[in-house]
Amino acid sequence: VEDFRARIPFITKDMIRAYRSRTGDAFAGLLCVPVEELTSVSSSSGTTGDPEFFAEIWQDAPPLVTAQVRDLWELGLRPGDRVLSPPGTFRNFMDAGFQALGAVVIEVDTWMGNMPEVVEALRTYRPAYLQMMYPQMVELEHLAEKTDLKEAFSSLKGASCAGQPLSRKMKERIRDDWGIDVYEYTSAADTGTAWECREHDGFHLWEDTVFAECVEVDEHGWHDVPESDLGELVATDLDNRAAPLIRYRSEDLVRLSRDTCGCGRTHARMWVAGRRGDETVVQGRSVVLRDVWQAVEDQPETVAGVFQIVRDRREVDELRLRVGYDPHLTGDVDALAGRLSEAVRERTGVKPVLDMRTEEDLLKTMTSVAKFPRVVKT
Repeated sequence: VEDFRARIPFITKDMIRAYRSRTGDAFAGLLCVPVEELTSVSSSSGTTGDPEFFAEIWQDAPPLVTAQVRDLWELGLRPGDRVLSPPGTFRNFMDAGFQALGAVVIEVDTWMGNMPEVVEALRTYRPAYLQMMYPQMVELEHLAEKTDLKEAFSSLKGASCAGQPLSRKMKERIRDDWGIDVYEYTSAADTGTAWECREHDGFHLWEDTVFAECVEVDEHGWHDVPESDLGELVATDLDNRAAPLIRYRSEDLVRLSRDTCGCGRTHARMWVAGRRGDETVVQGRSVVLRDVWQAVEDQPETVAGVFQIVRDRREVDELRLRVGYDPHLTGDVDALAGRLSEAVRERTGVKPVLDMRTEEDLLKTMTSVAKFPRVVKT
């Protein structure tokens, strides 16, 4: 392992994109097998730019889906359980994994605007599991004002949520008000996914599918960070012989530990602090997403936390924020903007320039099926 780490250089998403653009090679030089041997090519969410595509070889189920069966078992899913599956092609169809587990798949359109139908499907079919993403959470917030969501969700053993980290307030609403045991999961540096277990204390990396490193990279080279200190996640694919990512820098800032978890697993866990580059420096003062998020959530009209930092570079002269509000709860938008501006200033030390929009209008700007980008250029 040490020879591998000493001799093999890092690769980055920008390097892959640049190679693809320069050569026209759709697989960016990563393909290790003849194209005719591939079973499928699936895509990422494309949050940080153009989607990445992943060449895969498999028989019964794709690699990422196969690994997630373990996480679904930990969540409590068992053969014969019903699952509500959102149709889609993000990192391949999930149905094969559910079926490998012996679950009964119920196909429901869960995209924005369809949450009332999803709630009716929950009441009709009483599934044990539901996959959710951030835009659906926002819509359910509004639906909760006129629908008993706790009753609708009462059959669930658990639900998973991906695409955005959930804020403390959002987690409290999902667990306390809606009665859902929610399991978050995140990307394992595009090699797969990492899920919470029942302890809800970090994301588990399956180390038979990914070799994970936590490093600090600077102009002089790189070095390991001490266990549980903050560093960048670097991942190597162990279960993709078609086009593996090798020493791939994720740009995710994480703490990594291999201490035994309360659930009994000895595989590594990580705690995600954010993405390298999400920090914004306003006239020399550092502003992080967490502080803006807390200020936005503290206002009743913007409790869903729909906001974006708008910037064309990391260091800027003013903090420009685009914030989505619930029109049903908002009487005076200007008054809300005044309160919000002061709340952000108290949290960050910077008075923002606000662009107030309805939540619906702001969510319509999403270019990814899975994620709402928090830092945008325009």
